[in-house]
Amino acid sequence: SAHAEPPLAAPGGGLPQLAVLPAEAARPWLPDGGDTPADRRRILVDNLGKLRAVVEQVPDVGAAAACIRALAAERGWKRVACHGHPLLEATLAGLPCDVHPVDRPGTGFDKDALEACDAGVTVCEALVAQTGSILVSSGSCGGRALSILPHVHIVVATADQLTGTLGDALHVIRERHGGRLPSMLSFITGPSRTGDIERILVLGAHGPKELFLILVG
Repeated sequence: SAHAEPPLAAPGGGLPQLAVLPAEAARPWLPDGGDTPADRRRILVDNLGKLRAVVEQVPDVGAAAACIRALAAERGWKRVACHGHPLLEATLAGLPCDVHPVDRPGTGFDKDALEACDAGVTVCEALVAQTGSILVSSGSCGGRALSILPHVHIVVATADQLTGTLGDALHVIRERHGGRLPSMLSFITGPSRTGDIERILVLGAHGPKELFLILVG
C-alpha cells in the first residue's frame, strides 16, 4: 500500500516558519474605484454595462419619473411593486399601471403577487464603482423579496450615493446604521446569472433577468 509523505518540518524538528512580508508588499486584488466623482461615475457605468445592466443617467427626479413611465408604456407593464420611500413616491407618480407597495399597512406581503409584478422598484444604500455593484439592505429595498422576485429590478439612486470601493460602501453602512445593522445586506452585481459545467450563461435563473439603474443628478 502507498505510504503518506511525512509532513514538512523545519530544521530541528519544529514546524516550518512562514515568511512575513512587509505591508507595502501587498498588492490590490480589486480594480481601482476612481479618485474623483467623475472617475467613479465613469467606472460604475462601464462596469454595469459589462455586466449587462442598463444605466440611465438623468438630471432630476422628474426625468427619472419620465424614464420609468416610458419603460412601463413601452413594455405594457400592468403592475409594479415598490416600497415606501420619498424618492420612489416622486419617481413613480403618474405611472400608467398599478403600483403595489409591499410595506404599506393593510397591503400585506404575498409572494405570488410580488412574483407576478412586471418590475420591482427600490432605492439602495450605496453604489460601488469598483465592482459595478449596488448595495441594498432589507431596509433600503423593502425587505428581502422585492429585489429578487420580480423579473425586472429598477434601482433609483442619487449621485451622492456613489462610492469608490467595497470598503467605502461598508463604511457608509456603518455610519448610517451604527450598531443596528439591517438583517440583510446584498451587493447586486448585474442581473441574476448562473452557469453550468459547459459554461453556458443563463440570466434570470435565480432572480431578476434585467437590472436598471436610474442615476439621478
